[in-house]
Amino acid sequence: MTHYRDVITQGGRVARAGACLALAALAAAAPASCVPAGSAAPADAGSPTSAPGARSAASPLRGPTPAAPVAADVLKAPFEDTFERPAAPPAANAPEGSVAGGDLGPDWIVTMPGAWRLERGRLCGEHARNHGVWLKHVLPLDARIEFDAVTDSTDGDIKAEFWGDGRSFATALSYTNATSYLTIFGGWHNKFHVLARINEHGNDRKEITVDPNSDDPREKAVVAGQIYHFKVERTDGKTVRWSVDGNEMLSFADPSPLTGPGHDHFGFNDWEVKLCFDNVRIAPLP
Repeated sequence: MTHYRDVITQGGRVARAGACLALAALAAAAPASCVPAGSAAPADAGSPTSAPGARSAASPLRGPTPAAPVAADVLKAPFEDTFERPAAPPAANAPEGSVAGGDLGPDWIVTMPGAWRLERGRLCGEHARNHGVWLKHVLPLDARIEFDAVTDSTDGDIKAEFWGDGRSFATALSYTNATSYLTIFGGWHNKFHVLARINEHGNDRKEITVDPNSDDPREKAVVAGQIYHFKVERTDGKTVRWSVDGNEMLSFADPSPLTGPGHDHFGFNDWEVKLCFDNVRIAPLP
């Protein structure tokens, strides 16, 4: 059964005005300032006023908001990666993309190198605790992202992030402060398939309850060792659609879509089980 729950949160800003008319005559002679009376509103203090999960640009957990990319940074042609790399252990002074088994290269950022490795031409993660691997290239507003994924565990839990900030990771046990849309295939010990925005536990997430007895392929549990083909795309600037093996799983029509700097990267993620990813292809869409 698919549940749709949408939450729209709007922030407000209280405007205050002070009277500065008495200083107007002095403006030409010396600069003057006027401070509104009373305490500052939350927005004045820099607190987020956007949708749930948004955070201030000055948040100490995430650092400053990434600078707006120049046009040349945004993908204009398809990007592909099969993770075929020369086998080599990372050196002590290995570059940023190095993981066990080789070097991912300059296209990727690894937020926990010890949890990720290159293995038989695949990118694999285990015990990453929501510390993922981000693609450095900037996604356009509309794009199609495809890849293959497999888990060795009967717990499923295949996870990826779309239109995130390209550097974030979990800062607490629950991943409630992501910057992206998340797909979780067989999450919570293979009980749910989930498409979430920012907070994978949020009330606005879209979900399918796994039913082992169902004939609907969307309701099937993740099978250990089976390779699945994922496709996630946005074609209208606001609706994210997720398919697995050609079956449309869920869609998220977002009234406040995640777009622009801070919401323009793709990444793989993992909680505990061993996952492997391969055959990434990203295509910009008109």
